[in-house]
Amino acid sequence: MLAEIQCLPNPPGTNNDQYLHINNAIDVIVSSGLTYEVGALGTTIQGTSDEIWNICRLVHESTINSGSDSVVTVIKIAETHDNNSDFTIESLVGDYRE
Repeated sequence: MLAEIQCLPNPPGTNNDQYLHINNAIDVIVSSGLTYEVGALGTTIQGTSDEIWNICRLVHESTINSGSDSVVTVIKIAETHDNNSDFTIESLVGDYRE
């Protein structure tokens, strides 16, 4: 399963760290051990359905727990019927990397 998650905390950070809440969300993804790719407008994560649903919740909650007043999280999910192991971040975008 693949997910792209975009957290929009308000505010995105503090006066001392402009993107504190967003960086905390990315830290949750990094510490998960799942395959991921940070993009300009969201982060793509690869894993089992249980891993993906769990990490999406943790990422969303991390922005509130780090002190944002509110958050809107946008999640896109992609999954194959047969859990095809060839359906990966690399298989979808690898040809377009420099």
